[in-house]
Amino acid sequence: MKTLIIGGGLSGLALAERLEAQGQDYQLLEARDRFGGRIMTERVGDGYFDMGPAWFWPGQPRIERFITRLGLKKFDQYASGELTYEDDAGRVQRGLGYASMKGSWRLEGGMSDLTEALLDRLPQARKQANAHVVALEQTRSGIRISLADGNAIEADRVVLAMPPRIAADLTFSPALPQATVQAMRSVATWMAGQAKAVAVYDRAFWREAGLSGDAMSRRGPMVEIHDASPAEGGPFALFGFIGVPPQARADAQTLRQAIVAQFVRLFGSDADQPRAVFLKDWAFDPLTATPADASPQYSHPSYGMPSSLENLWDGRVVFAGTEVAKGYGGYIEGALEAAEAALERLTMKEVADR
Repeated sequence: MKTLIIGGGLSGLALAERLEAQGQDYQLLEARDRFGGRIMTERVGDGYFDMGPAWFWPGQPRIERFITRLGLKKFDQYASGELTYEDDAGRVQRGLGYASMKGSWRLEGGMSDLTEALLDRLPQARKQANAHVVALEQTRSGIRISLADGNAIEADRVVLAMPPRIAADLTFSPALPQATVQAMRSVATWMAGQAKAVAVYDRAFWREAGLSGDAMSRRGPMVEIHDASPAEGGPFALFGFIGVPPQARADAQTLRQAIVAQFVRLFGSDADQPRAVFLKDWAFDPLTATPADASPQYSHPSYGMPSSLENLWDGRVVFAGTEVAKGYGGYIEGALEAAEAALERLTMKEVADR
């Protein structure tokens, strides 16, 4: 029985790695030219800077198990020193709070080391990038999957390891029930409205000044800032979440200038000449965001598997991805939880069909 996994982010990779370990027939497709999905790490010298998810926390057992099994290492988010606060007039104050991410962990080498470790466990013939799926058709013998380049693949079952809103734009034949499509479009894609900026420096001058690198701002363009330096050595970095809406940040060059100017206001003139500035706007990534995701989320959505997304095409279409995780939706842990649940559904379906 062949399983086709559509989406090479963490959920898709984790599921593929389990199927590989079980000796099952599967294929992993990713529309991008890289695997990892919303996990994306930029590198400067020995430094690694996550442009997608960066943190995980105690009490998340799946990510802990994966790190141990794959031989990776975690480290504490830097949190020593004072918080910086900027009001809407640009006045900067110190010592009005604590490092909000204290107690969280990051991954040595960046989160991409996790996805790369999983990818390395998959044979080359089982994984394919630049494979953009556009349609699924139910046939007498299984499911026919059509790609944007005109090619097609036959499979017995399909796992949609992607945000439900992205999956809703695929063509299904026969068409999915309206209630299912409506449910898919109603699930907010985690991070899809976010933009993240990272400025890389040769010195951690904010630490030298007794600052944690944590900052909150009511002026912007960044509203929340943290230290993004590697576990040891340099180069060092500050990163921030952009608070202005996507339509106001389309000019990347102007935005970069405003980001550096804000770092100077918050941390002084040493911030004026970064070694590099990275900007990733997920709202303009068509494989992550839809127009419905244009506004950033300011609270954590309630995630889980909507009942109308279960047992599609007699259980042969299964959803995975952090948005359908019951316990940790939106987190790295949720992506692994969703992969685990998808494997359980596939196994139960296989047993039922015998």
